[in-house]
Amino acid sequence: MGKLANGQMDGKVALVTGGASGLGAEDARVLAREGARVVITDMQEDLGQKVASEIPNCVFLKQDVRDEARWGEVVAETLRLFGRLDTLVNNAGLVRFGTVEDLSWDDYKLQTDVMAGGTFLGCKAAIPHMSKDGSGSIINMASVGGIKGISAIPAYAAAKAGIIGMTRSIAVHCREQGYRIRCNSIAPGGIVTPMTAQALAELPADNAGLDQAHNHGMGQPIDIANMVLYLACDDGRHITGTNIVIDNGETMA
Repeated sequence: MGKLANGQMDGKVALVTGGASGLGAEDARVLAREGARVVITDMQEDLGQKVASEIPNCVFLKQDVRDEARWGEVVAETLRLFGRLDTLVNNAGLVRFGTVEDLSWDDYKLQTDVMAGGTFLGCKAAIPHMSKDGSGSIINMASVGGIKGISAIPAYAAAKAGIIGMTRSIAVHCREQGYRIRCNSIAPGGIVTPMTAQALAELPADNAGLDQAHNHGMGQPIDIANMVLYLACDDGRHITGTNIVIDNGETMA
């Protein structure tokens, strides 16, 4: 049985990238359950439309987060549909495996462009409109891969570590400008999603990157979505510039 709604996002509008599956889809469900009107974006059009059709007050827009012009269109469409933008969840991501010796430059660029680049462009597009409304919450999806060393994901690690640093810079900028916009990142450990299923299938059984699954247990998307909700709603009003690790103790040692 799902958690009962408390209306924590009543009157608010959220934009979630990578919303067609995994963490993004669960974020959208939880935010909508709490009263938000939600826009989800993704490159997976059929799946995105299906997810949006299952969530009240949710619409899907196709988006490549690497495209700056498309970011302007997505934010404009969100404002046209719902009149405001209160929460941005920069969740879109992907992983391509390979060590520093065998990962291609194209695969490196793809990952850093989608995750670090897409997060930057999302913040750049959203902040001017949030600041006009006087407040907002930006939540950037990082990873324990950006904190601990995992040999098979140098590009993913670079992107996620960059997101953590970028989040802090953006939080300071918003404070300096007098915007009541909070910016935080979340660093999940292993979570049961299509992307981690790919990792479990592709990585050798003895790869250190599987430590979370072997030793710490895999979390569920709701474990992350509950934190997204907390940071998005007024309960998280005093939190900014922080990276919150949700990994069942993986990075404690």
